[in-house]
Amino acid sequence: MATSREVENDHRRVIREDRHYQTVPSSPAQHQCTQEQHNLHTHQTSTSAETAYSRASLILNNTWRKVRKFLLLAVAGLFMMWQHFKAFISLWCSISCQGHFKNKRNLSVNAEVDMLSYCSKKWKGEALNAKQMRKAYEDVYWKHNIKTLQAVKEDNYCMLRAVMFQVFNQAIPFPGWMKEKDILKLPEKLLYSQGCNWIQQFSFGPEKYAGSKVYQKLRSCLELFKNEWVYFCASKEQMERNKMCRSFFSDDTRQNKVYEALKFIMLYLVIEAHENLKDEEQIPSFFHLLFSQDTCADPLSYMMNHLNMVGDTIGLEKGELCLVGYALELKIKVLHLTKYNTRNFEMIYPADHKREWHEITLMTDDNRYYNIPVIVK
Repeated sequence: MATSREVENDHRRVIREDRHYQTVPSSPAQHQCTQEQHNLHTHQTSTSAETAYSRASLILNNTWRKVRKFLLLAVAGLFMMWQHFKAFISLWCSISCQGHFKNKRNLSVNAEVDMLSYCSKKWKGEALNAKQMRKAYEDVYWKHNIKTLQAVKEDNYCMLRAVMFQVFNQAIPFPGWMKEKDILKLPEKLLYSQGCNWIQQFSFGPEKYAGSKVYQKLRSCLELFKNEWVYFCASKEQMERNKMCRSFFSDDTRQNKVYEALKFIMLYLVIEAHENLKDEEQIPSFFHLLFSQDTCADPLSYMMNHLNMVGDTIGLEKGELCLVGYALELKIKVLHLTKYNTRNFEMIYPADHKREWHEITLMTDDNRYYNIPVIVK
């Protein structure tokens, strides 16, 4: 039986042998095996990463293709919608503008516009007359408190149109003398009672008539003149009259008949005044000035040399506003902008008007074409 010392010695020897094996280097074969295992592990890890990356890339590519396809379809759809929208807007604007410009083209008295804006568009540049006109407009705007105006179509009926628009729009009463004498019978009265058969040469602006057709045309014009005036006076609401004016002053045929009727009424008054002058009766002072001209020494020459061309090649002259005011029982105030800061800037036609007559206001840059200043009362 081994003693305890021997057992202890055996134990120590076993420990030394174990330590020896642990410290002894591995052999090349063992080292190679370990390296291969490490490489295999690394390759497996790399392959797994590449596989995961490939899968992620594939998923991303598939997703992007779907998104790109969707975006292309969306862009194409939006583009088509835009094209249809533009086509619709173009069609709508075309129809709307056609109607707008048609109305604007036919409307011979336009809606209110700012006076300074109108002036800046009409009187441009640095020429002396343009500067003077801009100054005149500015002074009228600020000193006379006239902020807006209504532009009147510039043709050879311009003055008559500016007057009759205000007569109708303001529902000015029908002249008393026209009621008493019944203007519808004036053509026959001149022909049969006063022997004025030369009125068969009366011209209706650009329309030429002759002989008995003149009387039929004159009566038609006078009927419309009277009926329209009565019609406007019957309307008590300003908004309604504004609407009626837009309709009437966009119809050239109707309004031109009214102007021709007024021309004939002026001729009648000239004939009457001339007869009174021969009988040495008192007549308004402006008739003396009218008959003092070589071109209208009598009613026939006045008709042939003046009235017949009105509406065709010329408009009414400034002095004839007296006759218009006298015929319609109106006090016509005219602002002559070229005469601003002079005593002739604001003129009244006729000067010998009656107190009870209604007043209207016109404004002119050149004594040929007239606009309507809007005066707030």
